Amino acid sequence: MSRPSHPNVSATAADSKAHSSSQKFLGSFLQTITDVFSDKGVLLLLMIAPIIYGFFYPWPYSTEVVNHVPVGIIDNDNSNLSRTLVRYASASPQLDTRHFLNEQETKEAMWSDEIAGYMIIPSGLEQQVLSGKAAYVSVLGNGGYFLLNKNVQMGFLKAVSTVSAGIEVKKEVAQGAYLATAAANTQAVPLEITPLYNQTEGYGAYVVPAVSILILQQTLLIATAMLIGTLYEQRRHTTSVRGWLGRIAALSMFSFIVGCFYYGWAFELHHYPRGQNMLGSLLFLLLFCPTVATLGCVLGLWFRQRERSMQILIFSSLPMFFVSGYPWPANQLPEFLQVIRWLIPTTPAINTSVQLNQMGASVSQVATGFYALAALWVCYFVLLMLIRWHDSVKQNNALL
Repeated sequence: MSRPSHPNVSATAADSKAHSSSQKFLGSFLQTITDVFSDKGVLLLLMIAPIIYGFFYPWPYSTEVVNHVPVGIIDNDNSNLSRTLVRYASASPQLDTRHFLNEQETKEAMWSDEIAGYMIIPSGLEQQVLSGKAAYVSVLGNGGYFLLNKNVQMGFLKAVSTVSAGIEVKKEVAQGAYLATAAANTQAVPLEITPLYNQTEGYGAYVVPAVSILILQQTLLIATAMLIGTLYEQRRHTTSVRGWLGRIAALSMFSFIVGCFYYGWAFELHHYPRGQNMLGSLLFLLLFCPTVATLGCVLGLWFRQRERSMQILIFSSLPMFFVSGYPWPANQLPEFLQVIRWLIPTTPAINTSVQLNQMGASVSQVATGFYALAALWVCYFVLLMLIRWHDSVKQNNALL
């Protein structure tokens, strides 16, 4: 006669079986997806926040090119030539001109942010030009705002160059040259400027594709650290090597989807260069997302608290972007920053992404970025396994 099994024995066997399943890659993968969707804070950071960034972050740069910059003009010559200069400067779409009587008034207007620069036309300008002497006008801009200063300098430069070319043409025609020949001689080497990869020369097309990689990193990093911190608080963080790989794959999947959203739709919506090497860009995301997710797992185990990751990592975005080498030349950074910046995924990732997606570089041309990300992933994963081993040893010692 068989003896019925004890209920506690059955329950123990079921728990053991479920625990064994969670140690596997697929079980951990699916459980992580469930944990993400059941945690509103993690889901907000991992999916909703980067999508919202994709819509709203580029909006301030939607005009792309700065036009109608307020500037001042001081005409001390009051001649036909100076009035022509003023008329050409006023006709420039880059400038919005105002007239001032003296330089002191102009400086006060610039100090109060009423204008971004000014041009001084010296007295006797027309007389110097007619007598064949060298003549100059002064253009001064506020170097504290480099975009506005660029428009001030370029706007006045085009106006002065156009007027100067007209004077040269008239001189040669007066000396008996044909008009077409005289016009060609004013520019012996024709200059044609064709901007590559940023046809509008806009600030948005320069900064947004790079910052989008930083957004991907920070949202994935903080969300992962928050989730692992929550699991640690609930004592559900321990798992096998395959279990950790399943977690990393699941978290990377969410960020990969957002990265495809950026590359495939957000950049197109805002008319940024994109898709020059789409296959290479997707390969980049397949390496970048797991690297960041693995670092997030390491930080989550290190912080051990859900809120700590938000408190610490939210302030790291700007320093990470600054040391990446994109907004500022890396060789101009202090030497210790030139070394430790390679511990951050965005250092190789930002330039690799821009070169692939915006500039059309081949994978072989940006192989250094791929090698750096692969090395970082290996380092992060080894560190994760060391922390896992240390926790298991500590737990076993506590049981003894």
